[in-house]
Amino acid sequence: MSGKLYLVPNTLDFGVADAEVDLQAVLPLHAIQIAARLGYWAAENAKTTRAFLKRVDAVTPLTQPLQSLQITELPRPPKGQTAGKTAGDQSKAWSELLAPTHAGHDVGLISEAGLPAIADPGAHLVAAAHAEGIEVVPLSGPSSLLLALAASGLNGQSFAFVGYLPVDAAARSARIRELEALSLRQQQTQLMIETPYRNEALLQALLTQLKPQTRLSVSCGLSLAQGWTRSATAAQWRAKPQSLPDKVPAVFALLAG
Repeated sequence: MSGKLYLVPNTLDFGVADAEVDLQAVLPLHAIQIAARLGYWAAENAKTTRAFLKRVDAVTPLTQPLQSLQITELPRPPKGQTAGKTAGDQSKAWSELLAPTHAGHDVGLISEAGLPAIADPGAHLVAAAHAEGIEVVPLSGPSSLLLALAASGLNGQSFAFVGYLPVDAAARSARIRELEALSLRQQQTQLMIETPYRNEALLQALLTQLKPQTRLSVSCGLSLAQGWTRSATAAQWRAKPQSLPDKVPAVFALLAG
């Protein structure tokens, strides 16, 4: 009997110093219990996965000692290439992560934060599981993208996640104008993220490029005690500026009107 691939949710406090949340306040007990019994893991980072499992163990004791768990890191693309472009070349490596399922063992896939395979390289492992006929079981947990969209008040019936914008200022400005035009044409919310230390740079670029009536929403530190969401027009943001922290994740959303 084949094992399953469980998509195990993580908290959203990754990398935020002194902001660790109560695991049970963010993850369902069912997800914690499944995580506690898994002996095989596919992860972005083995060290942070062990830290997560220590938190799980404090709620539901692990069925095996932490040291005996097999935690394998996801394949990384060659330097200078993206994971999407090289996924096909690494198909054997992705398949090897699923080998325990063919021996009847369940495997857990975990991201650094939030739901695996959403804005996350783990999607390639899920695709490999489907190709091999392995059952994929997603577990409930937080997604910063959907939480930000829900809290924004923008269009939740039509939306797109566009990932990171270009770092180059000119290219980033052009991309913002492109996304604003697309949002206006389709009345579609555009969601994006940035590395925390560039949060402020992205906010200023948005406020420089967006038309006054375009609505901009920023969600910062979702699920954390100090988390917040602000939604207002670009004109209102300019009239009442608000700076962003450089060590707390944020999600940006715009809707042209």
